[in-house]
Amino acid sequence: MGNLFGLTVGFLTLYALVLLTKRDLIMLTLVATPIGNLKDITLRALETLKEADLIACEDKRVSSTLLNHYGISKPLLSYHDHNAEQTRPKIMALLRQGKSVAYITDGGLPLISDPGYKLVVACREENLPYTVIPGPSAPLMALCLSALPPDRFLFCGFLPPKSGGRKAGFEDVKDIAATLIFFESPKRLVAFLADAKEVLGERRASVSREMTKMFEETQQSDLSQLITHFTDTPPRGEIVVVIEGALTKPDVKDVDIETHLQNALERYSMKEAVSLVATACGLSKREVYQRALQLKSKTKGPS
Repeated sequence: MGNLFGLTVGFLTLYALVLLTKRDLIMLTLVATPIGNLKDITLRALETLKEADLIACEDKRVSSTLLNHYGISKPLLSYHDHNAEQTRPKIMALLRQGKSVAYITDGGLPLISDPGYKLVVACREENLPYTVIPGPSAPLMALCLSALPPDRFLFCGFLPPKSGGRKAGFEDVKDIAATLIFFESPKRLVAFLADAKEVLGERRASVSREMTKMFEETQQSDLSQLITHFTDTPPRGEIVVVIEGALTKPDVKDVDIETHLQNALERYSMKEAVSLVATACGLSKREVYQRALQLKSKTKGPS
C-alpha cells in the first residue's frame, strides 16, 4: 500500500508540474476585446487578463473602461504606433524574465492594423512563445453584415488619407477576385467611396458603422448610391467598408503570369506562390499550378 500511495502522490505531483509548466510556457497572449459592447468578451479572455503580470494596451483610458467593468486591476503599459519602438524592448525584457504579458488593443483582435505584429515578430525571432485568445473582429463582422461573398476576401486596412495615395491603393486591388475590406474615417468616407468608384468602377458595397453599439447601422447598395446617402447624411463612429471584388478576369498575358510566378517562387513555396498569383491574376489555382510546373521545367532545362 505504501508503494502504491507513493506512486500515486508522485504521479499527481508530476501531473501538477506538467500543468504548471504548460500554463507558464505561454508568456505573451494576444487577447481579443470587445469592439463596442462590453459583453462581447470571452470567459477565457477575462481569465487571461486576471492572471497576467502586466497588460500592454493601446490606450490606457480605453482599456481601463473594460478592465474596471470586470473588476480587473493590473499594471498597464501603453504600447501603440507612436511609442512602439521605445516600448517593445521593455515588453521583451519582461517576457525574457518569464513574466506573463497580455496584449490588447482598443477593440477587436490584436495585430489587425496595430503594432502588435512587430511584437510577435520579435518573439518569433527570440523563440519566445505566444498565443491568441480569439474573439471580436470588426473586419469579419462587417463582412458577415455586407451580404457580399465571404468565401474569398482581402483585408486592406486603412488606405492613405490623401486621394492620390488612396487611388493607388485601389489600383493595387482592382483586379482581385475577392471581397475587399477597408477601415476608414467618417470624415473621409464620401471621398473614399468616390475614389473607389473612379478606380474600381460601379460595384456593390456595404458600409457598417458603430458595430455592436446602440446606433449600429449597415448600408448596402452600389457605390454611387452610398456616396449620395452619406453626402446627405454624414456618418459618425468607427467605419468598415466592404466592396465587391472584381467580377471579370484581368487581361493577363502569359509573360505577366511568368513574371508574377518567378517573383513569388523566390519568396514562397510552390503552393503559396500559386495561391497568391491565382488571386492576383484572377485565374484558377489549377491553371496557375500548371504554369508553375512548366516554368520550373523551363528553368531546369533538359536533363
